[in-house]
Amino acid sequence: MATTESESFVRALARGLKVIEVLGQSAPRRTVAEIAEAADLPRSVVKRFALTLTELGYTGHDGKRFWLTPKVMTLGLSYLYALPFWRQAQLALEELSAEIGQSCAMSVLDGHEIVYVVRVPTYRILRASPTLGSRLPAHAVSMGRVLLAAEPPAALDAYLASAALKRLTHATITDPDLLRAAIGRVGESGTAWVDAELDESICGLAVPVRDADGSVVAAANVSLPTGQFSEAHAREAFLAPLRQTAARIRASM
Repeated sequence: MATTESESFVRALARGLKVIEVLGQSAPRRTVAEIAEAADLPRSVVKRFALTLTELGYTGHDGKRFWLTPKVMTLGLSYLYALPFWRQAQLALEELSAEIGQSCAMSVLDGHEIVYVVRVPTYRILRASPTLGSRLPAHAVSMGRVLLAAEPPAALDAYLASAALKRLTHATITDPDLLRAAIGRVGESGTAWVDAELDESICGLAVPVRDADGSVVAAANVSLPTGQFSEAHAREAFLAPLRQTAARIRASM
């Protein structure tokens, strides 16, 4: 494995990617000085990388400010297209959403967050409704609990020791021991129900998506308005079709 101290680590590549990340945050157009401050890199280094990215078509430049171009989307889409189940998952979740009349999604775990790789909304539940590529804290959402439950014990220990378990609502579990217990229950049942922990207006029911070998590679969920569905009602109405959809995605692998 390449670390920042190893000979295998390519610092130039890491710095170039950092410039892209910074340009994807906050202000759409930034000067070299602004990028350098946000990336914690020397201005001369940032200027070389930004101009190189412009030459390659990943950034635009007006002589003063740089911005990302649509070509950057190919980097993210390359990940989706590389997932052997993504196209089938998109179709399966669209059909599930049409069948049950609720928003559906699929996500993967990346560090302390989940990342949406499929999102099929029916109406806006959250104030900032997640879209493809959106990130949410894993501890406060149903898909996060499912993905954490699939982690090896050592990885889960590391997560609980390092993750910032931020309180987002009155219901958010922030105590590591209580969260571990909740994740353990998800592992035993194979499903996760989270109510009003990310946002007081939303609850969710999630199940794992497994590959042909039985390993959990993603999580799928149904998002619901809090107050309209109890856990028992949601499980009765949506668990069977949600599991069938997960099985259908698995079969496509």
